[in-house]
Amino acid sequence: MTTSRVLFSSILATLVLVPHPSAKADPRAVIELFTSQGCSSCPAADKLLSELQADPSLIPLSLPIDYWDYLGWKDTLAIPGNTMRQRGYSQARGDREIYTPQAVVNGVVQAIGSDRDGIENAVAQSRRNPSPLSVPVRVTVADERVTVTLPERARAEASGGEVWLCPLSGSVPVGITRGENRGRTITYTNVVRRWVKLGNWTGKGESFTVPLDAIRFDGVDAVAVLLQSGNAEKPGPILGASLTSLY
Repeated sequence: MTTSRVLFSSILATLVLVPHPSAKADPRAVIELFTSQGCSSCPAADKLLSELQADPSLIPLSLPIDYWDYLGWKDTLAIPGNTMRQRGYSQARGDREIYTPQAVVNGVVQAIGSDRDGIENAVAQSRRNPSPLSVPVRVTVADERVTVTLPERARAEASGGEVWLCPLSGSVPVGITRGENRGRTITYTNVVRRWVKLGNWTGKGESFTVPLDAIRFDGVDAVAVLLQSGNAEKPGPILGASLTSLY
């Protein structure tokens, strides 16, 4: 996965900032939907993801992929990092199951993206492991900066993890004129527009700061922050997460 180059600074002390209200608190699950504008099975999953957004314990993310572009319609939201992430999950699981619409829950369990019961079962299954979402991630927006703060833990979950910031576009309607979904307008929810690695967490208290100007582009109006074990090539359980509006 290519890490986007943005300017950020790592600081050791917690900054005193006016907190910006978080869109999600005490998350139960991060749901990553791998979807494509060229996939006729995906609109039902895209609709379900928008409905799941109403649950404040869920962080639903759309990750448009690009490997169906050859079918006659180039996905206007797809980025290579999303495709690489889906392949990385397959590598980590040890299977070859790469398809759309595919949902990955808390980095550890997959389900068909249009199957509400399957996703809920995946959420329950993922939480039998003590690692997913066990580390609180605090995100504040103030003074034209986004600050991510992670706590100190005497014993880091497993061997720690990587800290990723994802600029999001909360709602993106797309009119599709070719391919399997031609003639349809589909609205995509919490679309990941970029992957920005802030650094690593090893159990020590850490803060990372990113200028808003570096991530506010093309309709970006929120950020998701993921603390995840493993690495970009083989992502593991998501240890902590937050979704926060930029406005």
